Amino acid sequence: MNIEDYREYCLSLGDDIEEKFPFRKFNSGEGVLVFYVSGHMFSFFDCEDFTVISVKCQPERIDELKAEYDCIGNPYNGSHKHWIGINPDTAPDELLKELTRNSYETVKAKYMKIKKR
Repeated sequence: MNIEDYREYCLSLGDDIEEKFPFRKFNSGEGVLVFYVSGHMFSFFDCEDFTVISVKCQPERIDELKAEYDCIGNPYNGSHKHWIGINPDTAPDELLKELTRNSYETVKAKYMKIKKR
């Protein structure tokens, strides 16, 4: 999947999604585009080096996904316990979409519960 198709897919997940470049103050982060739901990140990647898309993932799924798919590895500058990195050049589009949607729904559900308290 190319960068524009992925961006469009992220934005299509809901009306509550924001996209920002929050790391412009940092030399290595100025091109990092981040997608947010409920004010929290669910996906990010470097626009200058679109080789890793980082998405949130349930910790219990990470090792299994890494073992099953060569396109899944460590995230770009994120916690290895809660994030995975996906190579968009080698990942099947449906897998990339499923893992991105999972990330979006996981983050949204977590922060919707906190708002209701």
